[in-house]
This record gives sequence, C-alpha cells and structure tokens, in this order.
Amino acid sequence: MSRNRKPRRPALRGLFIRFVALVVGVAIGVGPIVAMQLPLLHRESTATSTLAPIRARPGTVTQLVWPSVGSSALLIPSQGVSLSRNSETVPIASLTKMMTAYVVLKKFPLSIGQTGPCITVSDSDVATYDAFTALDESSVFVVTGESLCEIDLLNGLLVHSASNYAVMLADMVAGSSYAFVSLMNEDALSLGLTHTHYADVSGFDPDSVSTASEQAELAYQLMKSPLVRSIVDQTSVTLPAAGTVDSFTPYVGQDNVIGVKSGRTSEAGGCDVMAMTFQLGAKTEVLYAVVLGQEGGNLLGPAGAAALALADSAVQSQLPHSYRFLASRALGTIGWGARRVTFGFRHSSTVLWPNVQPVLAVHVHLEHFTTTIRRGQSVGWIIVHGLTTRRLVLVARSSVSPLSLWQRIR
Repeated sequence: MSRNRKPRRPALRGLFIRFVALVVGVAIGVGPIVAMQLPLLHRESTATSTLAPIRARPGTVTQLVWPSVGSSALLIPSQGVSLSRNSETVPIASLTKMMTAYVVLKKFPLSIGQTGPCITVSDSDVATYDAFTALDESSVFVVTGESLCEIDLLNGLLVHSASNYAVMLADMVAGSSYAFVSLMNEDALSLGLTHTHYADVSGFDPDSVSTASEQAELAYQLMKSPLVRSIVDQTSVTLPAAGTVDSFTPYVGQDNVIGVKSGRTSEAGGCDVMAMTFQLGAKTEVLYAVVLGQEGGNLLGPAGAAALALADSAVQSQLPHSYRFLASRALGTIGWGARRVTFGFRHSSTVLWPNVQPVLAVHVHLEHFTTTIRRGQSVGWIIVHGLTTRRLVLVARSSVSPLSLWQRIR
C-alpha cells in the first residue's frame, strides 16, 4: 500500500501550485479594476447655498456725513463696524505720536497713578527744543536739569503734541530715535498695519504715512490702556518747567469727545483721530472717527469739525437693523449628484446689526461628506457679524446616502 500512495504526492503539489497561480492571476487582473473604482468610494458631497445678501430695508440706513475732501474712516468695535472713504496712504503728521506712545507703553507699561522711569533734561534736550521751535514744530519748554518722568512725557506727547518729548521718550526706550523708529515699524506690522510706515518719532517728516482705517485701528488698540484714556481726555496738563499747556485735539471735553490725537503739516493737511462715547442700551461704547488731509483755516479746526460731523452721524444711528433667520426655510442643498437633500437652520434666530451698515456681513461654511448624511445632522454653519458675532448651525432636513460602488459600476 505504501507504493500506491507515493505517486499521489506530486499530483497534490501540482494542484496546489496551480491554485495559488490562479489566485494571484485573479488578483493581478482584478486589482487595477478595483483600484480605479476606489475613488468612487470616497467621493465627497457637494453643497450649494441659496442664501442671498441680507440688506436693510430701503430708507432705514443712516447716512454718514463723510468729509468732502481727504480720506476718512469710522470704527465702532462693539458693533463690528469698520468703514472708510478714499483710504489712501498719505502723510499723517502728529498722529504718528500714537505709535510713539504705543511703543513706549509696550516697553514700560504704566498704570494710572504710577510715574514710570525718569530722566534729567540735558543741554542736548534743550537744543532739540530750540531747533523744533525754530521749525514751528510743536514742542514743550524744557530746562537743563529738569526731571521728567514717563508720565510727564506721555502727558506732553499726547495732550500738547510735544515733538521734543517724543525724542526724549525714544532715547529712554531705544537709545536713539533711529532705533526707536525701527520698533515703531515692527509694531505696525505686528498689528497688521500694512500700509503704515514711520520715518520719524513725531510725524513732522512727510514720509511717516498711513491710511485713515489703519489709524482708527491703532487708536482702538492704544485706547485699551486706561492710562491713555485718562491722558487724552484732558483739556490741559501741567508740566514741571512748562507749566500748564492746552490740548491740541479739537472738542476734547465736549460732545462726549474723549481724545485721541490731532496733527497738521503742510504735506498732511489737517488730521484728527476722534474718540467719542455713546450709549448702546445700558452700556457706554466708544467709536473712532478719523479724517486725514483736511483743508482750510488752521487745518486743525476743519479736521476737528469733519471728525465730529462723522462721529455724530454715526451716533444718531441708535436703532439697529434686524433680520429673522427661520428654521423652516431651506437655504440650499447637499448630497451627491441627483441624490440631494435640503438644509436649513437648526433653530430660528433674530440678528441685529448696526444701522450704518446697509448689508449684514454673513460668511457661510459647508462641510463635505463621504458617507450617509442623517436628518438633523450638522452640515455646516454661518458666521453672522452683527452687533455681536454669532455662529448659527445648519442641519440636513432629511437623510441621503451616496451611491454604492456596485450601483456606480453596474
């Protein structure tokens, strides 16, 4: 019997080898077909939105009083309002000193009641004062040996626009005006002020330039400091040797104006960054009106009047627009090819937005899917920039699935 079994072993081995070869052959033949179909298994859904621009009702938008010359901007941070007209890059005169103060306070933070580091006025500082006075550049009287602290220098810089104080602050922080200007430009970039460039610490140089909208943003950042707000809200300030000097910022202390900075040169014209408080319900908010390149008179007067008119027209828009987003309303479709379902809001919501904005700012984000979308499942959201920024969820109104691989290839 042992001799009868021996011939069968080669036969079994041959069958096994042929079976393995068949399996490998099928895999090689079918593999490319499956590989070509695999992308079908992961095809993403597509979505379309039918949400149209949301506009205020005709006749309900407050008309802002923009200056007829130069450039201007309006910023109301609490309402998400940022508007500008003719926002060209132009000389900004002593508005430059806002960045000077910003850099100083970044290096030497100061709270209300503190004095900060002090310096002794040198003969060189007096010579700088004499030179600026000869050029008719705004300065504050100093004497050799006088002690001036950071708070004194900031008071003179922001209230009386003292260019010689700007130089002393630059020396205190960076050792020289040249090094300090580099810090100013670095901070401008870090704040996203891409059209702003500084050539000096005072703004007397016409190569210190910016736009109205970027100066509004800088003022907003600077006024986050309670110390700065307390300084620029003063109509005058008393300094060690100079005595009492008045503010150059128009309308400070009147009509709810609390600063911030003004400036004028022959190249820049009249410039004003005006901060004004207003009531929004039970809250006190702040808006910023900026005008550059104003003409006429002593330049500061027309600039202040133009900024006040713009600010007042914005404050008059007390009643915001409203819009009701309804959960029952379909806002678009999502799915694969002809297999689609509608989507809409999970909940109904009412949104308020500032009166001065004719169109509600809305950004739609829709997700992509490769598997079944269930009824009530989140498929995206919209971001609404009204009086507050809100995120409203979008959900599928029914379920939908993509075609299976077999359905696609048969």
